Amino acid sequence: MKKLPLLLPLLGLALSASAQQKNIYHKGWVDFNKNGRMDVFEDPSQTIDKRIADLLSQMTVEEKTCQMATLYGYKRVLKDEMPVPNWKNEVWKDGIANIDEELNNLTSHTDDAPTQYSYPFSKHASAINTIQKWFVEETRMGIPVDFTNEGIHGLNHDRATPLPAPIGIGSTWDKQLVRQAGQTVGREAKALGYTNVYAPILDPARDQRWGRVVECYGENPFHIAEMGKQMVLGIQEEGVASTLKHYAVYSVPKGGRDGSARTDPHVAPREMHQVYLYPFRRVIQEAHPMGVMSSYNDYDGVPITGSYYFLTELLRQKFGFQGYVVSDSEAVEFLYSKHKVAADYKEAVRQAVEAGLNVRTNFTMPQTFILPLRELIKENRISMKVIDSRVADVLRVKFRLGLFDSPYVKDPKAADKLVHTAADEQMSLKMNREAMVLLKNENNLLPLDKGKYKNILVTGPLAVESNYSVSRYGPSHNPITSVFDGIKKYVGAAGKVNYLKGCDMVDATWPESEIIETPLTTAEQAGIDSAVAQAKLSDVVIAVVGEDADRVGESLSRTGLNLPGRQLRLIQALQATGKPVVMVMINGQPLTINWENKYVPAILEAWFPSTQSGQVIAETLFGDNNPGGKLPITFPKTTGQIEFNFPFKPNSQAGQGGQNSWGHTSVNGALYPFGYGLSYTKFEYSNLQVSPEKGQSQGDVTVTVDVTNTGQRQGDDVVQLYLKDDVSSVTTYEYDLRGFERVNLKPGEKKTVTFTLHPDDLALLDKNMNWTVEPGTFQIWIGSSSQDIKLKKGFTIE
Repeated sequence: MKKLPLLLPLLGLALSASAQQKNIYHKGWVDFNKNGRMDVFEDPSQTIDKRIADLLSQMTVEEKTCQMATLYGYKRVLKDEMPVPNWKNEVWKDGIANIDEELNNLTSHTDDAPTQYSYPFSKHASAINTIQKWFVEETRMGIPVDFTNEGIHGLNHDRATPLPAPIGIGSTWDKQLVRQAGQTVGREAKALGYTNVYAPILDPARDQRWGRVVECYGENPFHIAEMGKQMVLGIQEEGVASTLKHYAVYSVPKGGRDGSARTDPHVAPREMHQVYLYPFRRVIQEAHPMGVMSSYNDYDGVPITGSYYFLTELLRQKFGFQGYVVSDSEAVEFLYSKHKVAADYKEAVRQAVEAGLNVRTNFTMPQTFILPLRELIKENRISMKVIDSRVADVLRVKFRLGLFDSPYVKDPKAADKLVHTAADEQMSLKMNREAMVLLKNENNLLPLDKGKYKNILVTGPLAVESNYSVSRYGPSHNPITSVFDGIKKYVGAAGKVNYLKGCDMVDATWPESEIIETPLTTAEQAGIDSAVAQAKLSDVVIAVVGEDADRVGESLSRTGLNLPGRQLRLIQALQATGKPVVMVMINGQPLTINWENKYVPAILEAWFPSTQSGQVIAETLFGDNNPGGKLPITFPKTTGQIEFNFPFKPNSQAGQGGQNSWGHTSVNGALYPFGYGLSYTKFEYSNLQVSPEKGQSQGDVTVTVDVTNTGQRQGDDVVQLYLKDDVSSVTTYEYDLRGFERVNLKPGEKKTVTFTLHPDDLALLDKNMNWTVEPGTFQIWIGSSSQDIKLKKGFTIE
């Protein structure tokens, strides 16, 4: 019996009875339908379109509808870790589109799925092969499964390489590093047997109250597009599909509210295209992801998952998407249960499939979708032409992934050497370091001198907490270094490091205490008093405050953005001791830290760092890591300013001075603007050049600027290019980000940074909603934040 080299020998599994009777593995091809001959769809030399057409022509309605549903993996929906005889009686006896999060040993509040097959990594790869083998050998057509998994801050698998939360990744502004992170996620997925990663999230986080800000790269569409593009390229370079989330207009629920609301975005059409769809359009056109996840909100009364305009006209016809669309969990059901645009669930299924949905995902058995779908076909309420088109999209991705040429992990043992390597750990460490943003550093209190500060107090509810470093969508079971442990280890024998909690994350009546304050309990007062007593004996106080995993995330939107609970009271009491206080913030969204910014001398924003948080924060506080991160989202002073973000329309975020205005009734301006971040060194910009100074609407514009490190330490700067359109046929944003580069410079070193502006960067949506480059004058602004503009130069488009 001839066998495809590397396929079966490495599986180490006995052939099933049916495959023994009829060997399906031949040199260079697999007899998936077990008919003893090489069909067109089994022939690797044929075009993908021909292979799809041939396969579709041989499939039954049962087999086609099975390629339109997800089977959630073990413990969520699937009850068996390995194939069992009863699978022959399950709906997936005719195949399945994808199996999600299979045997990944997830640990979270919402799902706990322990399994013996997640680790060692080689064991997982072999287990996935066993399951894939069942689908190839035990179903009539043998169509391989697409194994999907989450991956927004590292692959969602037991002990895979962890990354900081996406808002931290966004703070690096490091395109090259994000590409590298994507390659790590893709390589690990492939080695473990996953073929499709649900990442990145391209939602612009425009409302700081929204709980999922922590899962986004930031608020600015250009910044998100640039980062997201690199993540997709990195993942797909490893031969794995990238699926974008959450399409579309999902990230701006009314009043920032989440949970069962998740709906009613108040966004005008032009803003929708310029802000919310922009990252999706750019990433689809420039990185060609193989997947898109449809969101469960509506837009202007039409649920996205039931919208032909969003799922077909825009996504496929305008943006050129060629992969398959999977629904966010329960998005199809919501057409009936929440949005009430369908009288029953079956009608919701019809609307979604007609709109352009390829695969339904939910935490219910796949037959809850497949059976109504089959009824609709039988009743002629959905045509076979539509079904064939939807299934063809799914099959196209499976062909592009090579699943019909090599359905198995070729070398399961190699997974042990390919997942979470020493090099991956260094990449993750670098990303955590680059995500640190220095918000305040009065009188250069930071970096701390180990020789000067011999007695250190580490306090605050997050000093020894670690739940922020592992979330629902990232790797689990990695060892974690808390901030206290990281500082203690860093200081070593050079000094004494004490810990006192000071206060809990929240008080008994929180979040109501944000609007009706209650007196401190005896225990709360004692906790603060003990921290104050220790602070008086210390040389410096490091207060670790902010939010934990229960305070921010999906369905965890907030009404206030102050430090939760008694944390401000703790900070105020520590500050009153007269000792230097350094505030380290661990949080998933901007916080309105006005008092803290006014009175605390040093503030470091760490976001939700990953498992090495303690090490990285210690390195940053003591100067081994010079913080170079920049804020990817505006910090407002109060929730009363929201919406308050970047970019913005002229005067829409103005104060009350100037022509035709008066009065002093509002707090104005950002606490920290978009693009803001300090350093332990200084940078200067010079020699801004724009070429050509008079150009054509379809030509590129080249911009160069010199940046010099004029300080005493090596450090990173993010050079930011903003574009201003002086006069336009429709109102455009005051100015917008159109380029950024992170550069590392030694003291005294100078580098020339080059930007290329393409016609798309100059385009606006005109009165007829067409993307147009209008003739006129433009300005290039170079700055170290959206407010700190250093150089300006104009050019003309003729």
